[in-house]
Amino acid sequence: MALVKNVGSTDKLIRLVAGAILAAWGILGAGLASTIGILAVIVGIVFIATGLLNFCPIFKMLGINSNSSTS
Repeated sequence: MALVKNVGSTDKLIRLVAGAILAAWGILGAGLASTIGILAVIVGIVFIATGLLNFCPIFKMLGINSNSSTS
């Protein structure tokens, strides 16, 4: 099954930056000993992964496409 790119360039940049901030805060700020820190790292990794893959499964389920080249 091929992943159809549904994440555009602006959306990708936002996901990568937000993911990096969340992951860093989860590790350095909240700490991995806390539940909120672990959740922040997990959400950050998901944001980074969807940004790098240019594919968001939630967007697919909702029929959203921020990638203007495939709209």
